[in-house]
Amino acid sequence: MIRYALSCSFGHEFEAWFSSADDFDMQKKKSLISCPLCEDNDITKQIMAPALKGTKRKQSASDAQAFAAFAGKVREKIRSTHDYVGDKFADEALAMHRGEKDEKPIYGETTRDEAKTLKEEGVPAAPLPPAFAPTPPKKLN
Repeated sequence: MIRYALSCSFGHEFEAWFSSADDFDMQKKKSLISCPLCEDNDITKQIMAPALKGTKRKQSASDAQAFAAFAGKVREKIRSTHDYVGDKFADEALAMHRGEKDEKPIYGETTRDEAKTLKEEGVPAAPLPPAFAPTPPKKLN
């Protein structure tokens, strides 16, 4: 078994195990490998250093607390500076990219096909990792 550090075309990094280098190449060719965050199939191998015994650092509780606090600050910053557009994200982002609407920071949801269209159109958008994604505002009826 071999472990590769991988990344998608949106820059998300992740790891995956393969039975061999040929196995990775075959799965990539058939688009069987996808990013766990955005499901992008444009995957590349990253440079990896060999694992050396005794060099692994365990994550401490304070590391986890620091990350949780940081992620909370990021979510709050996005919530306070961006407009939530829900499932209209792709439409809004395309309209701004094409100059049909004034540009403003937005966040929302897209389907996989919509994300592919945004990428093909050159729209500078990427999915937020779950830890940083704000919960959508509640609808008031």
